[in-house]
Amino acid sequence: MSDLILYIGNKNYSSWSFRPWIAMTAAGVPFTDKVIPFDFPAGNPEFSKISPTGKVPVLHHGAVRVWESLAIIEYVAELFPDAGIWPKDGAARAEARAISMEMLSGFRALRNACPMNIRRKPGEIDLPDGVTDDVARIETIWKTALARSGGPFLFGAFSAADAMYAPVVNRFEAYCLTRDETVLAYMARMKAHRAWQTWQAAALAEPWIVPEDEA
Repeated sequence: MSDLILYIGNKNYSSWSFRPWIAMTAAGVPFTDKVIPFDFPAGNPEFSKISPTGKVPVLHHGAVRVWESLAIIEYVAELFPDAGIWPKDGAARAEARAISMEMLSGFRALRNACPMNIRRKPGEIDLPDGVTDDVARIETIWKTALARSGGPFLFGAFSAADAMYAPVVNRFEAYCLTRDETVLAYMARMKAHRAWQTWQAAALAEPWIVPEDEA
């Protein structure tokens, strides 16, 4: 099953690409990643050649095409049921899926105002309505899961839920959005993970810069 190909956008900016990539990498799933850089705001016409939606990420597995980050994670979890992509405990797995869906469908104020940018030097910005509420909800999600599991990650071992919130770790740091000690400690553990370190090194080495990167 090493014929998995994950097509992604720029590692510095593409939060939705980051999610399945770090889930698969942390779980030890063998795959090849192929970066197709995008240009803000137009994307890249090459995406339409490899993705039904004209967007990334998209996973190719032989003739199978899977798009959308969470769908990719679910597909790979079925291919590799012993990889620990989701928690083993049924109740924990249900909660992990619920908060992952919440990330998938929510927090638009945060995502719009504070795009992922691995290269961005930490600094505050004027926050539009809704961002503070999004931050507070995410802090609650993380602290509740960590208190229940005992850490070091949301459900003990690194799982798809951590992967779905990985770009938020960058957002919280890059825009100085939290001072909560429990949250900051979790962020530090995420950033120390070998998969995060690998992605970050590649992101920092990318030559592509969009105007937002100069902020």
